[in-house]
Amino acid sequence: MNLRTIGCVELNSIAWGMHVADEMVKSADVKLMMARPTCPGRYLVIITGDTGAVQSAVEVGRDIAKDMAVDWFTIASVHMDVLPALNGTTIIPKIDALGVIETSTTASCILAADAAAKAGEVQLIEIRMAAGLGGKAYVTMTGDVGSVTASVESGVAGVKDAGPVLSHVVMASPSEELKAHLL
Repeated sequence: MNLRTIGCVELNSIAWGMHVADEMVKSADVKLMMARPTCPGRYLVIITGDTGAVQSAVEVGRDIAKDMAVDWFTIASVHMDVLPALNGTTIIPKIDALGVIETSTTASCILAADAAAKAGEVQLIEIRMAAGLGGKAYVTMTGDVGSVTASVESGVAGVKDAGPVLSHVVMASPSEELKAHLL
């Protein structure tokens, strides 16, 4: 099983989210990586597996979710920094420049994070998902100023037609006080 392909369906219903997660796993040879509620009453389903199986399961999820689907994606070769950032397990020894991309959905934030990580020599710090954020999500990253700037621009462009990017910023030299809250 190729664990480098991930798929996601984000829904506006917790009950339907659980149903969609169950049906996605039953529909194809995929592994359920995450199935949980997020704010405000949304439900996030993330799966992994071979590309064809993931694409098929995401399509099944979208078909079942109908108008409850908020956002979705399949990433055939997800950057290796995305999953640790999503799980909050990234180890970052120090923060240089800081980049932040804020989106309206968790799915679009994961797309932005993947595109940003692939674009430059940056490390993803965290993908913060919707909990206490009114449904928004954001990704933080660090590296040298040029790399962070290029990665933030690529991340914003990488969202494409998914939930919109609400804001983004690059801080060349964040304060030690802010860094302490990020590590």
